[in-house]
Amino acid sequence: MSSSASDVAPRRPLLAGRGLLWEAVILAVGVGLFFLFPYDLGFLSRILIMIVFVLSLDLVLGYAGVATLGQAAMYGTGAYAAGLIAIHVTASPLLGLAAGAVAGAGIAFVSGLVLMRAHGLTLLMLSIAVAQVLQEVANKARPLTGGADGLRGIRMDPILGLWEFDFIGRAGYWYVLTVLILVLLFLKVVVNSPLGLSARGIQESPERMRAIGTPVYWRLVWIYTIAGGIAGVAGALAAQVTALVSLEVFNFDHSAEALIMLVLGGAGRLYGAVVGVAIFMLVEHVAAAVDPFNWLFLIGALVLAVVFFVPAGLLGLPKALTGLVRR
Repeated sequence: MSSSASDVAPRRPLLAGRGLLWEAVILAVGVGLFFLFPYDLGFLSRILIMIVFVLSLDLVLGYAGVATLGQAAMYGTGAYAAGLIAIHVTASPLLGLAAGAVAGAGIAFVSGLVLMRAHGLTLLMLSIAVAQVLQEVANKARPLTGGADGLRGIRMDPILGLWEFDFIGRAGYWYVLTVLILVLLFLKVVVNSPLGLSARGIQESPERMRAIGTPVYWRLVWIYTIAGGIAGVAGALAAQVTALVSLEVFNFDHSAEALIMLVLGGAGRLYGAVVGVAIFMLVEHVAAAVDPFNWLFLIGALVLAVVFFVPAGLLGLPKALTGLVRR
């Protein structure tokens, strides 16, 4: 009894490309934007920082299938860690960045020991609770964190002793763009590694992965920890570039918006985070300038259109259009 090739061929996991085309494109676009919009570098830096943050969520949700709404916990921890290091220890940007990554990964590991045992709505609620608890801790530790007034007085040394952070944000923009490219390269290694492949397998069938001897729980904890470190890097970048950290870094809005951006671009692709963040923040920037009160209606309509017509996200739009033409 014969069967078609499509019946017997194993499905290839959705992996990040092994080439450097996307990174080259992102770098080229980043360089072009620097010269096209020299007086909007602050806004462009915010977009790049948000891409790093959403990449951390993509690793957890897109590759491991862990639904969470508490990614702001690691982002905020990284921001406060970088700010406190700059004020009390050293103003070196790279050391502050490392501190943010370690702090974010540490919080993710400790909370992940509990969160990765939960599922569904319980996991969502617990992830939100972690961020809210950390926000309250930061608020109560007013002598250290500044409480509701925010952590002020952050002054960074020149990057590698050569490039000073200026008012317009030139050095900050190149700094953030460089970190974004390095994060993308690092995540490509992770998702194509045995750990990343097992995370994809866990997303598709945890029972099957357990049956072949994969320690599912610990693999999820490590994926969550790595993602927490990336979120901490994003928070550290925000603290260093803006020279301010407030309690808002732990807000639920950060996690919710990151999820919407990931849905727009396409989860489980890495580069979907780039597309989703860019479109969301550009639409927000333009629509909010036109109508500051009702711009969210446009975002909602855009999300509904993507969910109904391009479930794989805007990154999958060319493939969807090709399939439509063939039909």
